[in-house]
Amino acid sequence: MKILGIGNAIVDVICKIDDSFLKENNLTRSTMKLVEKNEFTKLIKNLKIEKTISGGSVANSIVGLSQLGNKVGFIGKINDDELGRKYSDGLKKEKVKFHYNVKSDEIPTGTCLILITPDSERTMCTFLGIAGKISEKDIEEKIVKQSDITFLEGYLWDKGDPQKAFNKAINNSVISAMSLSDLFCVERHKNYFLDLVQNKLDITFANEQEIIALINAKNFNEVVEFAKKIKKLIVVTRGKNGSIAIHNDKVVECSAKKNLKIVDLTGAGDLFAAGFLHGYVNNFSLMESLKKGTELSSKIIQQVGARL
Repeated sequence: MKILGIGNAIVDVICKIDDSFLKENNLTRSTMKLVEKNEFTKLIKNLKIEKTISGGSVANSIVGLSQLGNKVGFIGKINDDELGRKYSDGLKKEKVKFHYNVKSDEIPTGTCLILITPDSERTMCTFLGIAGKISEKDIEEKIVKQSDITFLEGYLWDKGDPQKAFNKAINNSVISAMSLSDLFCVERHKNYFLDLVQNKLDITFANEQEIIALINAKNFNEVVEFAKKIKKLIVVTRGKNGSIAIHNDKVVECSAKKNLKIVDLTGAGDLFAAGFLHGYVNNFSLMESLKKGTELSSKIIQQVGARL
């Protein structure tokens, strides 16, 4: 297997909203908020559902990698309920090997409400359900060791069982990679994430806002110096300023594509990571890998949802 993804197995429910909906429900634009089931039900009650997709950040990346012809697998926790079965079927259709033995549980399969405002930004409310209950028992050492790269998401990290699952995966990985996922995750787990980036991970994906917050940088030059100092591969997306990969003393920049008809920014980072990892695992140069990531992220933001 080229790449094994480990992440939140979440069913994405996509809805279009007006800006007023965010204000009325005290939601911060372009962020992810964790909610309990009651709040989730209240939010979705009067909304029109545009699309339902088997999602989750790393799962989106893994599907993208599969569509590019890579042999991939995924570990994520679902319940044996209607949404869980839909989730599993969605991965099978995309030729992703699902390495999880589904069992019946009282806790339902996780769901993410993706709210798209007229400016194409997405604001997410996530009811993690059973997805957030992943533990080291769910991570099979043999499967991790058989993969060239293990790709994890910051969304999944939490103290207790998920942290143990992370450590087990990283300790058995040939190469470990992770996405910081969201500013919310960075602020919530700053010290732990910093330790992962500096001491445990081989590759880190972040957007500019996340990496600046992680290291308390005053400007982007400090991010470049930080990456050079720790001698790990740091890949940062910078919106209209393109993307950058820093590895040892090498700094490679790739410009963003222009004149795109942006419809929905959901999955932009996920598909960028898919394109970059496709290049990396198939021995492309850093520039070629950044270009592949840019190509995929440019495609995904011109449609609704996080699947090409």
